[in-house]
Amino acid sequence: MKISLWSTLAVIAVGLAIFAMAPGPSSAETAVVVPAPAIDETASAATETAVFAGGCFWGVQGVFQHVEGVKNAVSGYAGGAKETAEYEKVGSGRTGHAEAVKITYDPKKISYGRLLQIYFSVAHDPTQLNRQGPDSGTQYRSTVFPANEEQAKVAKAYIEQLNAANTCGRKLATTIEMSKPFYAAEAYHQDYLTLNPRQPYIVYNDLPKVEALKQMFPAVYRAKPVLVSEAGL
Repeated sequence: MKISLWSTLAVIAVGLAIFAMAPGPSSAETAVVVPAPAIDETASAATETAVFAGGCFWGVQGVFQHVEGVKNAVSGYAGGAKETAEYEKVGSGRTGHAEAVKITYDPKKISYGRLLQIYFSVAHDPTQLNRQGPDSGTQYRSTVFPANEEQAKVAKAYIEQLNAANTCGRKLATTIEMSKPFYAAEAYHQDYLTLNPRQPYIVYNDLPKVEALKQMFPAVYRAKPVLVSEAGL
């Protein structure tokens, strides 16, 4: 939806007008720091992975590329079959896939629970059902794809914790989907935020998320993003 939408001259004109008139980046979603999870994963491996979906993968990837302890963050698809893990097919909203990001991280530097806290706080609005900002459809749903039962337990408990405290003002729409493989997206989607910082969609919807990470989680913010092209994994 994003590329085809912005490809028309009329929408580009509107986007540029917004960009020119706006005093600075501002997102349709409002970032809110949520409390840390009461329980967290006990990881012993040198490297762990986490897969989150929360709207356009450009912004979610861009946020986690700026998090200390993250070794790589790859945009892709999860929730559907391998043969439909293609951008144009996923964009139909009929594949079962969600635009997702696979995060490879060092659990000695950052925990799964901390990644979830960032995910719920600044990476997207977890109260929106099957949409984020201007993008709508099941492919933009808020979903956690746990790598194992322990991650599923942590995510489930955290969602219940936030709902019980009414932290976000309304019930979270986030779902948990087990045993769903992740498929990397096409190369032109990788590192998109970093490579296209002036693209109107990025300026309005995604750069504010990175700024919110910097302001709200300064202890884990890294100025230089880890890029797919440089991760070496």
